[in-house]
Amino acid sequence: MTQASRLLILAADDDGVRRAAAHLRDGGLVALPTETVYGLAARADRDESVAAIYRAKGRPSFNPLIVHVADVDQAERYAVFDGRARALAEALWPGPLTMVLPLRDDAALAPAVTAGLASVAVRCPAHSVMRRVLAEAGLPLAAPSANRSGGVSPTSAAHVAQSLGTGVDLILDAGPCAQGVESTIVALRESGGWQVLRPGPIAQEALMALLGPPSTADSNKIEAPGQLASHYAPGKPVRLNAREAEAQEFLIGFGPVAGHIQLSATGDLAEAAARLYAALHVAAASPHARIAVAPIPDEGIGKAINDRLRRAAA
Repeated sequence: MTQASRLLILAADDDGVRRAAAHLRDGGLVALPTETVYGLAARADRDESVAAIYRAKGRPSFNPLIVHVADVDQAERYAVFDGRARALAEALWPGPLTMVLPLRDDAALAPAVTAGLASVAVRCPAHSVMRRVLAEAGLPLAAPSANRSGGVSPTSAAHVAQSLGTGVDLILDAGPCAQGVESTIVALRESGGWQVLRPGPIAQEALMALLGPPSTADSNKIEAPGQLASHYAPGKPVRLNAREAEAQEFLIGFGPVAGHIQLSATGDLAEAAARLYAALHVAAASPHARIAVAPIPDEGIGKAINDRLRRAAA
């Protein structure tokens, strides 16, 4: 299959995985499921492949990409691991944790992956399809969310097709993503400090149990995806902490607030996270001019949900 011309949606079976891996080795773009959201993958060691990600997404070139790897051994080819990083990897990989670590001097990655920084974001995903593709391709894969930059992230193959169309060559369809919000990103500082750059499925409390208290000083640099003030935007004004819909508002409910669509009638935050982006896609496609979202408790994965909602409303 040549790069470019048409969009293929394939089942994530053995044949689909082989075709996706071959297309990635050839330098093409493939949308893949992860346990968090669908990612737009390309080989991270080739300039033109990484450039194709930026073109397809309309992504700012100062916004670095996450490098997805099969295991810790592969990650250590690109990033400098210390004892803290190894402890996190042992406890939480494979899984929805991205670590921002010092970039190895001999890392064979395209410069655009790190956006010129001296650090690199690495993750070992847990989704069986993504892991099979990584193993079959034998490459590090840069894979931001498979949607136009700044828009609502995709949690299904249909979301990818709607957002990117023929901007992506091939989509592996493995159904909806289980967790529904992007990975937690933690930066490990060479000074010994650390901080969460993006909340996600792994709560800060779990990191504190392994690393101790986080650093108090925040970085002003864009070091990882999802740090732009305006992000995850559905293309309509968004009002947060709404207990009822106002005129021309599509209400996304939670718990006792029913709304036009429910994140979780029982108040289950994990269920709400899994449904968040799908609900925003439905709200964006509705005839209502604006979107309102019910209050979400700011605890556990609720912190990640509220982080995405604040950026969607910015």
